[in-house]
Amino acid sequence: MRLSLIPRSGRFHDLFEESAHKLVVASEALADLLTHFENVEVKTAHLRDLEHEADEVTHEIYRQVHRTFVTPFDREDIATLAQRMDDVMDYIEGTSTAIRTYGISQPTPAARGLADLVRLQCLQLVRAVSTLRHRGRLKSILEQVKEINRLENEADTLFLNSMAELFQGEMSSVEIIKWRDVYVELERATDSCEHVAHILEAIVLKHA
Repeated sequence: MRLSLIPRSGRFHDLFEESAHKLVVASEALADLLTHFENVEVKTAHLRDLEHEADEVTHEIYRQVHRTFVTPFDREDIATLAQRMDDVMDYIEGTSTAIRTYGISQPTPAARGLADLVRLQCLQLVRAVSTLRHRGRLKSILEQVKEINRLENEADTLFLNSMAELFQGEMSSVEIIKWRDVYVELERATDSCEHVAHILEAIVLKHA
């Protein structure tokens, strides 16, 4: 039996599944923060730790790309998928940082709604990413892609309505700026989930 000294597959599937799992944990933590608005410092610190852990996974994926001779799918798609998943985590953590930094005293229904949509998208992402290792089932990922896109459209509507409400109510200009930034971070998180879905769709179309 001949032994190969050239890495041929790497740990990509394990790493992507770990990254997706951390997105679920982080999105659930953000939803919990906005639903049960207490211990804000502790909860935002936990999200910051999750973001750092996710960064390590992303960097390990990049290292594997450079060390591995044969990858399970295109190197460019691997790198882009890792980056887009990292973007989702960044915006989830960015939302919690904005809440802490601005001293938000009470979350709005719109913020809770957007956070829940991010959570639902991440649940779809982890299902899709877990299917990547099963070549015979790749086409089933398109079901998750479709649902992520639907959730993003729902988030767009909620975002636009929430932004309009900011300028129709009696909030001070300072409060408007604070909430605008929080809503933007949440909306970017939903957009980034959709970007991940687009990469997954491209992988399916190339390899299914």
